[in-house]
Amino acid sequence: MVLLFGISGGEVIIVLLFILIFFGADKIPGFARTMGRTMRQIKDATSDIQRDIQNSARDVKDQFQEQSSDFQNSVNRAKDQFEDKPQPKPESDKDKKKS
Repeated sequence: MVLLFGISGGEVIIVLLFILIFFGADKIPGFARTMGRTMRQIKDATSDIQRDIQNSARDVKDQFQEQSSDFQNSVNRAKDQFEDKPQPKPESDKDKKKS
């Protein structure tokens, strides 16, 4: 059975025994608290970074949509102005002969 990071249950027990022997029973609670705090700080930092990235992406998306809307409005105005102007009539064969 694989628990975490490819480490099986037996390997976890060996690691815990090593920690008990190396640090001693009296230092393990402090070590666990320190590890817990460190993991919390890493998680908080990761959450902050994700939030900043999401906010930046949202800002870029909003700016892009605004620019796209402005461009579309400009195109529509130019199109309306072009369509509103009376178009010159093409010269007929009679008009060409007179000139």
